[in-house]
Amino acid sequence: MARFELKLPKMGESVAEATITSWLKEVGDTVELDEAVVEIATDKVDSEVPSEVEGTLVEILYQKDDVVAVGETIAIIEIEGEGSETIKVETSKPAENSKVDEVEKTIEKAVEVVSTPISKNSDSGKFYSPLVRNIAQTENISMEELENISGSGKDGRVTKEDILLYIENGKPTAKTAKVVEEKVSKPIKKEEQKVVTASVNGQDEVIEMTRMGKLISKHMVNSIQTSAHVQSFIEIDVTNIVRWRTKVKDAFFKREGQKLTFTPILMHAVAATIKKYPMINIAIDGDNIIKKKNINLGMAAALPDGNLIVPVIKNADQLNLVGMTKAVNDLAVRARNNQLKPDDIQGGTYTVTNVGSFGSVTGTPIINQPEVAILALGAIRKVPAVIETPEGDFIGIRQTMFVSHSYDHRVVNGALGGMFIKTLKDILESWDVNQDF
Repeated sequence: MARFELKLPKMGESVAEATITSWLKEVGDTVELDEAVVEIATDKVDSEVPSEVEGTLVEILYQKDDVVAVGETIAIIEIEGEGSETIKVETSKPAENSKVDEVEKTIEKAVEVVSTPISKNSDSGKFYSPLVRNIAQTENISMEELENISGSGKDGRVTKEDILLYIENGKPTAKTAKVVEEKVSKPIKKEEQKVVTASVNGQDEVIEMTRMGKLISKHMVNSIQTSAHVQSFIEIDVTNIVRWRTKVKDAFFKREGQKLTFTPILMHAVAATIKKYPMINIAIDGDNIIKKKNINLGMAAALPDGNLIVPVIKNADQLNLVGMTKAVNDLAVRARNNQLKPDDIQGGTYTVTNVGSFGSVTGTPIINQPEVAILALGAIRKVPAVIETPEGDFIGIRQTMFVSHSYDHRVVNGALGGMFIKTLKDILESWDVNQDF
């Protein structure tokens, strides 16, 4: 019998590790080709790892809640064949990118040496994941130094984010090691801790945040602490769009097999606007501005548990309205069914969130890092409005919506942020009700 090593596969750019959330098979179970063996979770999305062979699961190398680096062997499957050879399948490595920041380079170097045999626990008994240990090894961080890093993970575990933040803030040099060691090891006085806890009585229910909820919470706080948020608002008359959609939606469904909602129409207009203002399609890397070549629109979508996720429409400016509709509908359906893949939610350069789907007139969304802007679409409402005609002004009923634009004032000034939504308004209000789709 031959033995096959089931490895944690590459799950997209920048994803270097995953947490085992549950084993779908037990030792001794028969495994079919392409059958899911284990469920995993990254800081991006949950997914399953299928088997690449048929056989019997004979060994599980990691348990539930263990953190595993990409490329690590997580289980052994015994397959039909002569001898006792162990079959190894190499996982593909991320393509080299000259513009990958220093943090990503650190992760990549750590993954490259992740096969080096190392202990998971220190002399003090603390647990360190293979990825964290190898990042420490790559950056010449001693075990004594590693043990002084405050961990934010379960039971105080040092996570990838903790060690990268430690490196980013200036890893001690030989000259400053003593000073830093004193600061790190110095206990914080109780009066210096400014953690405010909620009062709980016997009638209150305590509900632990979900893993996704914790990730979203951390992501939102980091964004507020990183970007200087400023908002601009504008009201758009979408009467012509409402009339056009009402007129063509049945024919559209008959021809394309897709429901035509307002979302793809608005997303199509946003992509066209970004093309006119490419400096809204950027990211910040330290003191450098990265001008993105591709326009990849993030689309906030609701998950079954009530949380939000942001799947990405790649090269959105290259899609016509039909293509945009198919992309929007596909991502929305797969988000609701928990079928998104890691690549589906990566690479975004600008995000749109439809707060109007919940009945909100407008909102002030938080920027999805490392992007520099996000657009909130409010509910479409019938309102009385002044209508200008050659014969004079009169009052009529129009379909309008508010959009709010949150942008990072470090790199996007009020002129650019305001002109962006003014151009979006012009594109939408000039919609031809007689056009085809």
